[in-house]
Amino acid sequence: MRVIASSIRKGNVIEQDGKLYVVVSAENIHPGKGTPVSQIEMRRISDGVKISERYKTTDQVEKATIEERNYTFLYEDGDGFHFMNPETYDQVQVSKDVVGDAAAYLQPDMTVKLSLHDVNVVSLALPQRVTLEVVETEPVTKGQTASSSYKPAVLSNGVRTTVPPHISVGTRIVVMTEDGSYSERAKD
Repeated sequence: MRVIASSIRKGNVIEQDGKLYVVVSAENIHPGKGTPVSQIEMRRISDGVKISERYKTTDQVEKATIEERNYTFLYEDGDGFHFMNPETYDQVQVSKDVVGDAAAYLQPDMTVKLSLHDVNVVSLALPQRVTLEVVETEPVTKGQTASSSYKPAVLSNGVRTTVPPHISVGTRIVVMTEDGSYSERAKD
């Protein structure tokens, strides 16, 4: 399926020169003078090599046909990450380079969306938010609660983020999986 370059987003799969690439980042650049361009960074699925391409925003790009399905995360071992299709109970193994930074947010029984091309998993989409516990942060300073300054914190998955001053160690918070930023205090 041919689409214009400006419509390509992170996670899309592009077919180029007979090889499949998953988009790592896509940015549309509109300079003051000249032609607007799409800067696309992608990783070759077969061997993990990263390349960067620049297209005119109106150029046609071949988008590969991808099937997206929900899978349940089971466990991680030396071979990679293991997921199960909740309808058929088929298990699929995903390599560490496909999972990438998302590995820190994976939790047992979490439902994720896997993108498959034929039978190969090419990318993984996490839920937008995940609940984690704060395991390390500075103590609450009296009188600082009204200020808008955030303080550094380490979460139970090892990710570093910033939290409001009233959040203390042991508090469960909701984090955005896209960038690890604080969203809200968990309701549970």
